[in-house]
Amino acid sequence: IVGRYSDVPTQFPGVEHFHTVRIAQPTGLYYSTENLGALMNLWEKYGSGVTNMHGSTGDMMLLGTRTENLEPLFWDLTHDLNQDLGVSGSNLRTPSSCLGNSRCEWACYDAQEMCNSLTQRYQDEIHRPAFPYKFKFKFSGCPNDCVAAIARSDFAVIGTWKDNIRIDQAAVKKYIAGDAEYPANAGAHKGGNWGKFDIEKEVVDLCPTNC
Repeated sequence: IVGRYSDVPTQFPGVEHFHTVRIAQPTGLYYSTENLGALMNLWEKYGSGVTNMHGSTGDMMLLGTRTENLEPLFWDLTHDLNQDLGVSGSNLRTPSSCLGNSRCEWACYDAQEMCNSLTQRYQDEIHRPAFPYKFKFKFSGCPNDCVAAIARSDFAVIGTWKDNIRIDQAAVKKYIAGDAEYPANAGAHKGGNWGKFDIEKEVVDLCPTNC
């Protein structure tokens, strides 16, 4: 909780209390419609309904509630929605990651798995002030760094390719031959009349190393 109180509550009673609640985001920022709806209903019940998706830490930010609403909100969040609180203050902030290999062809390691593992490992440092200042882990699956780990964290993990590029030549031949086991664009172009496959134009010339 980021506590905020007005210095002049008699003049502005509507914002006498205006606390911010941070809710831990799922790794890779995957939400179901059902989960988002439940969170918004919770915030309409206990807070202002104003949100920030997401703060620089990654947490979902719920902006504006009163002190007496905090404990009931915690209870509903953790018991009914089975979701955890995020972090504020001098703590390890909630680790965050890119989509990783759940959706991205460039991922060089399982960023989501590493993010989840370290989140579970350091729950105590997340929930109880442990440092003189905030500390952030961020995990990017490749050098594109979609989660901005290098710019917005203290402990950045960025996947890079190591060793020589390895090519399965037998699979390449099947791909060129139109083998059903190796569909073009992972099946995205299935059923279309795309013309004859030109491996030099569509693969070799586009390869940064011409391998």
